[in-house]
Amino acid sequence: MASVEIVAEHERILREIESTDANCIGPTLRSVYDGQEHGLFMEKLDGRIRNHDRDIEKMCNHHFQGFVDSITELLKVRAEAQKLKSQVTDTNQRLQDDGKGLVSCMDDLRRCRLQQRNIATTIDRLTHCLPVLEMYSKLQEQMRLKRYYPALRTLEQLEQTCLPRAGQYRFCSIMAENIPRVRTLIKDTAMSQLRDFLESIRKHSNKIGETAMKQAHVQRAAVGRRLRKEAGLGAATEVDGHGSSPVTEQDSGILDVEDDEDDEVPGAQELVDFSPVYCCLHIYTVLGAREEFENYYRKQRRKQARLVLQPHSNMHETLDGYRRFFNQIIGFFVVEDHILHTTQGLVNRAYVEELWELALSKTIAALRTHSSYCSDPDLVLDLKNLIVLFADTLQGYGFPVSQLFDMLLEMREQYGEILLKKWNLTFRQALDQDNYSPIPVATEEDYRQFSSQFPFQDPDLDKLPFPKKLPFSEFVPKVYCQLKEFIYACLKYSEDLHLSSTEVDDMIRKSTNLLLTRTLSHCLQYAIKKKNVGLAELVQLILNTTHLEASCVYLEGFISNITDVPPDTANTTKLYGTSTFKDARHAAEEEIYTNLNAKIDQFLQLADYDWTAAQGGGAPSDYLSDLIAFLCSTFSVFTHLPGRAVEHARLPGKVAQTACMSACKHLASSLLRLLLQPDVRQVSLGAMQQFNNDVKECERFARTDPVPGFQGDTLLLAFSDLRQLLDLFIQWDWSTYLADYGRPTCRYLRVSPHTALVLLEKMKDTSRKGTMFAQFRKNERDKQKLIDTVVKQLRNLISAHQT
Repeated sequence: MASVEIVAEHERILREIESTDANCIGPTLRSVYDGQEHGLFMEKLDGRIRNHDRDIEKMCNHHFQGFVDSITELLKVRAEAQKLKSQVTDTNQRLQDDGKGLVSCMDDLRRCRLQQRNIATTIDRLTHCLPVLEMYSKLQEQMRLKRYYPALRTLEQLEQTCLPRAGQYRFCSIMAENIPRVRTLIKDTAMSQLRDFLESIRKHSNKIGETAMKQAHVQRAAVGRRLRKEAGLGAATEVDGHGSSPVTEQDSGILDVEDDEDDEVPGAQELVDFSPVYCCLHIYTVLGAREEFENYYRKQRRKQARLVLQPHSNMHETLDGYRRFFNQIIGFFVVEDHILHTTQGLVNRAYVEELWELALSKTIAALRTHSSYCSDPDLVLDLKNLIVLFADTLQGYGFPVSQLFDMLLEMREQYGEILLKKWNLTFRQALDQDNYSPIPVATEEDYRQFSSQFPFQDPDLDKLPFPKKLPFSEFVPKVYCQLKEFIYACLKYSEDLHLSSTEVDDMIRKSTNLLLTRTLSHCLQYAIKKKNVGLAELVQLILNTTHLEASCVYLEGFISNITDVPPDTANTTKLYGTSTFKDARHAAEEEIYTNLNAKIDQFLQLADYDWTAAQGGGAPSDYLSDLIAFLCSTFSVFTHLPGRAVEHARLPGKVAQTACMSACKHLASSLLRLLLQPDVRQVSLGAMQQFNNDVKECERFARTDPVPGFQGDTLLLAFSDLRQLLDLFIQWDWSTYLADYGRPTCRYLRVSPHTALVLLEKMKDTSRKGTMFAQFRKNERDKQKLIDTVVKQLRNLISAHQT
């Protein structure tokens, strides 16, 4: 078995040697020498070689005749080949000789083709380089003309298109190195122009805002003219019967704009060259730095907004201060609005709205602060008109301004307070300048003039011939005209506030009520309560308030006419003028009573009774005579004012009667206190008789009916207490008094036991202080006993009454 395997292995190795390349036979032979049968292999190899030699020999024997034939033919061809070689050599020589000219021509042609190729290459290179040079020249020209955005586009085209085509040339490398520096230069220059633009609009925002406000004013005036033309109304419509009308915004001098239909105010945006913004925006966009530009622009504009929204400390002093403040704000937002609508996202709506909310809050806060210092109603009214125009201007650019109108309604309260202060001075001045006398009217023209100022109608007065007197003083038409002026002033403020007629009517009525109930009422109280006011002045004040009260219905109609709201409209506020004038009249009446009583007290201070006189005089005291004369003259003044008497010049009868009754009661009570005062320790019968004479004089005055209208002896009742007391002591009718005390029919019903006791004690002291011999006179002793008895009984009555 082993020999078979070895034979098979040697056979395989031989096949590999036959089929394998000689370079790779080494490993095969190594396997033979590694084995133990290499001798056998060599024998096998020699046998194989012999076999191959026999095969080669057989093959050669088979092809030998063909080989011999081929050699024979080759020998025959040799001669022909030599002949052909000779011919080829001759032909080649001739060809070489003939081709020398052609080669020379071909060399010339090669050189020409090379030159042509060089020329074409040069032309091609120049074709690519010339656009670079032209583009660079164009760039330099654009930079010189400061056309930076086109220059940036040219630079981009040069870098991305022209330079790559031109190839690697030195000048191209220099250009490529210079491109970033040019970009930086363009960027810095654009930013510098933007800074100049921002500084310029900051400086000129006042002019921009002024132009925008003028434009808004002209547009509003044109709309107003068109509406009036459509309504068929003239430009000057009379508001009331006298042709007076509230001052419009144009009349107040808010803007110096000609009211001419042909005038055209240029747009505010036309005053501004926005090209630096657009150029810088485009440049930064191309450079990929748009966000940087947007952030810078917004940051700088926010800073400018904060500067614009800082009012001057003295802004409230003049209207120009407010106007500059508003102009700068409007100028700022006109620019922002234009930027918003002409750029793609440089500023967005949210950014502008944020700035506007900030500006609105700051503006309202500044107006509230500075307007609080203002005390001139005309300045407040002009400020209101300016704020309305400010709001209308910004509203035209799409900004919400409702908060400004809400603030104007708040300022309405402040304006009302300022008006009240102004009219307070006006009313006081009218009161101080009034002569408190009826107005004399000499001619029909004068009468019509006063009638036009104050709604006064009196058929009886119309029948009287001239000259005649109106029942009221000049204070009445002045106050009525001032009330109308106040209503006009309130109406002026209510204009252009987008309020309905009902709201305007309600505001005017409430303000007028404040004027009546607070300002005019306080002024009337001031006139009534001031020192040294005379009774005649108080009487005239009562007459004046009576006529002013009657005029309130005309004021109601006047307000309804100018607001076009019927007075009978539901929930319409009514004027409180009637109650105001009634209160003033009642205060004047009380002051008349108080002053009259004070005058009586002054006369009573002159009383100088001799309380120990043995016998009274036959005539009343001098002070009382003067007092009665004063009362007579006073009540004649109450009844008839100085000058020709007319019905309306009389004090209302009830007031005169009350004043007269009050004076008599006060006189009676004062005389009784004078008699019973503690300082008077003794009263003689003679002093009592003199006192009785004075009381009789008072009763005589009461009987003369100083004020018509008293029934019977009503006025005498004021002195009945004194009369009964004096009759009791003078007639010494104690038996009747003590017997009838407590009965309704008692003759001395008004004499109280306490009063009688006090006075009786004073007379008792007088009796005790008589001469030492008086006690021996029987009559005196009996009278003293009687006084003691009466005193005892009076004390018993007082004790019983208290129990």
